[in-house]
Amino acid sequence: MSAQGLEVIDHTVHLTHEWINELADRLDWTSARDVLRLMRSTLRVIRDHLRVDETAQFSAQLPLLIRGMYFEGWMPKTTPIKERHLESFISAIEVLVADVIEYRGPNDIQAVLKMLNARISRGEVEDIRANLPTEIRDFWPAP
Repeated sequence: MSAQGLEVIDHTVHLTHEWINELADRLDWTSARDVLRLMRSTLRVIRDHLRVDETAQFSAQLPLLIRGMYFEGWMPKTTPIKERHLESFISAIEVLVADVIEYRGPNDIQAVLKMLNARISRGEVEDIRANLPTEIRDFWPAP
């Protein structure tokens, strides 16, 4: 039992650390803060390319704490965004991680996508990919 009796909070913190640690291993980065920043940025850009219903379905598979970051600042009336090219997708993420020293390029974004493949259901990954523009879908490795 949690010291505070709030197991749901302890559990989501634990799961969030698991996700961050897994991604740090995949990236071979030293800064957990920067790993979280890349994950958060990638999730938000994905979110902005999805319809509202798909955004909600995807979020249901995220740990509660990450789900909060995913929805932070979301403006449903502006999604999905009109820009549908891979270069713009990558650029939107890179603007958000511009000063991350360990960031090496699009392969690091793909590491986030591979982690999502491992952490959420195959069916949900396939649904998300099916709702993305072809260029972005092709960039996301198949589960």
